[in-house]
Amino acid sequence: MKTLLCAAVVLAAGCVPVAVHPTNWVTSERSALETAPESAGPAVAAGGPDLSPAQQPDEGNSATALEGVDSWAEFFAPSSASPPSARVAATLAQPEATTPPAPTATKPAAQSASVYRVQQHDRVRYFLDQFQTGYRHVVVERWLTRSGRYLPMILEVFKQKGLPEELAFTAMIESGFDPGAVSRAGAKGLWQFMAPTARGYGLRVDRWLDERLDPEKSTVAAANYLRDLHTVFGSWELAQAAYNAGEMTVQRAIRGAGTRDFWALSRSRVLRDETKDYVPQIHAATLIGQEPERYGFAVTPEQPLHYEQIAVPKATTLRRIAALAGIPLNDLERLNSALRQKQTPPERSYQLKVPLGSARALRAGLQREATAHKVAASSRAADRAQRKNHHVRLGPADGAQDLAGCRLLLKRLSQFNPKPLRLLSGSHLRRIAA
Repeated sequence: MKTLLCAAVVLAAGCVPVAVHPTNWVTSERSALETAPESAGPAVAAGGPDLSPAQQPDEGNSATALEGVDSWAEFFAPSSASPPSARVAATLAQPEATTPPAPTATKPAAQSASVYRVQQHDRVRYFLDQFQTGYRHVVVERWLTRSGRYLPMILEVFKQKGLPEELAFTAMIESGFDPGAVSRAGAKGLWQFMAPTARGYGLRVDRWLDERLDPEKSTVAAANYLRDLHTVFGSWELAQAAYNAGEMTVQRAIRGAGTRDFWALSRSRVLRDETKDYVPQIHAATLIGQEPERYGFAVTPEQPLHYEQIAVPKATTLRRIAALAGIPLNDLERLNSALRQKQTPPERSYQLKVPLGSARALRAGLQREATAHKVAASSRAADRAQRKNHHVRLGPADGAQDLAGCRLLLKRLSQFNPKPLRLLSGSHLRRIAA
């Protein structure tokens, strides 16, 4: 198997990736594309979350179907001025690896979960050429550069789950390796989870936390989801199509076309164009990611960021933590982008990510603050100890008027008793201890 981009170098160094929150896809990647002359059509960010197809609202990791949502097919529409390059055609000029449609939807022998075969399909060649053309080349190069932050972590998670490493480039098509990507339909993160699917795979999504924005946790959820889809469909192409369009959509397509071969389904009318193009895009991205230089990409992958984790008290703001440890607030927010309110949840302590080498300073700051709280509490307790409660018995005829001559006494009593002017039998009064 070909070595993936930067995997060997980073994994050998034992790097740990860090959850960061780069500039939102909609404002960064798209703006770069919209300024290009070729983007006169619908404004869509290549490979960004807005390019994911509108999907069934209750099927798998699906986004709500929206009228007029831009698609991959529209963005990478063929141009009469840009036929497939001779270099790509020569590289991939091999017979199309497809299976003739079967008469029934009988399930074939399941493909090994650890094997992922990149098909030499005409649509793969088409997108491979598109990714190298014009301003798209710049965008894809940016994705490959950014991938250095997350690929080592993704590869390690997939290895632990027994998944093929090529699946890592699904995130390149989903989000461009941007953990802060948000689609118009509400899908978020590296893996563009919708909230219901995210919760179904153990991610917390509520007013305090959105773990879809946590690269590590969302990668574990995506690995589990892809593995489950492979168990259902028996092939990675169908599993990825279901990841994009939803399980029920793909099941209906299989029944309608009478075949379980994705490439045969892609030639039929039973799948949306967005889903038909989604899988070949991933295959093209995988080829480029494995050998970027071969396809004309000069890439220096970003280094994974290192971080430490430390338990911090509940309901603690990031601003307060930054002040205690002398950590830049922006760094804390990038590392902990899952914290929606910029503070730890209120119910229990939270494992916070801090820049490497900052845990000791934060621990010392938290200890100083805890000591100061204890001193203040002791001081309040000592102050309360100076005040004694006295039980005063008054006769039926007694009242505030009997104390009229003791205005000084009433004034002093009022300092410690909220409403001392109405005295009844059995009332409790407080006075300063002698």
